[in-house]
Amino acid sequence: MKPDRFRHFAAIDWSGAAGERHAGIAVAICDAAGGAPRLVRPHHRWSRAEVLDWLLRHMPEGTLAGLDLGISLPFADNGAFFPGWTESPATARELWALVEMICANDPHLAASSFVDHPAASAYFRRHGGREGAFFGQGAIGGRGRFRVTEHAQQAAGCKPYSNFNLVGAAQVGKSSLTGMRVLHRLSGRIPVWPFDPLPEEGSLVVEIYTTLAALAAGRSAARSKMRSRKDLNEALAALDSPPASARLPISDHTTDALLTAAWLRAAAQREDLWRPAGMTSAIAQTEGWTFGAS
Repeated sequence: MKPDRFRHFAAIDWSGAAGERHAGIAVAICDAAGGAPRLVRPHHRWSRAEVLDWLLRHMPEGTLAGLDLGISLPFADNGAFFPGWTESPATARELWALVEMICANDPHLAASSFVDHPAASAYFRRHGGREGAFFGQGAIGGRGRFRVTEHAQQAAGCKPYSNFNLVGAAQVGKSSLTGMRVLHRLSGRIPVWPFDPLPEEGSLVVEIYTTLAALAAGRSAARSKMRSRKDLNEALAALDSPPASARLPISDHTTDALLTAAWLRAAAQREDLWRPAGMTSAIAQTEGWTFGAS
């Protein structure tokens, strides 16, 4: 990776919640020259469709863009996303296409139809005590199945959750499934690592986990969420970034995005993060990887 490969670095805090617009979505960006990270449309309540439009039409050329969601589901543990289901896809891109096909009529890039699908629902833990018959197949304790990259996250000090879990404040399943609809639409338009090779030029999308940025800034996983300007600017200083503007709105979502944009600027220069030891060619096409988990 050339040190000056990217000119901008963007981090998108995502939401899989129901409805059109979400306080939980935040988009931050910084430049390669070392300026402070800033929010894109700082007082705007984003929809998922608007984020997709920004990625495709408004994001600056040469941006490394991180999406805070799971870009795939566990595969390596059982040799399939949905073991025993004849429609189980063979690759992540086929998984994205399946989610899109089943959810085609769900508004706002939602994924309700997938988690309620008669076959697919058997693999998820849903609200109301509805745990699918296959949720625990190869699960880690009672937490559900993990991808190989989530084991790497855990080894780094994070507390990942299974993308098959749809219950609780920390659930990531709906974020991941709605994100897959976006990724499906990016196919052939913006490369997504590691499914696509690193391009010589232009923009690139990766999966991020904002806790990794917080850890790099000296915070613990338990203290990864920042809800004050003071905490944010202390974390930015630890990454050799200027402080955020005093005019920016502060929430745990905006601080996640701002800090992670600054972290991406530094982390993108590390060759080892582009070649994680646990990422085989098979994993790269099925489960994908979280950038920064090594």
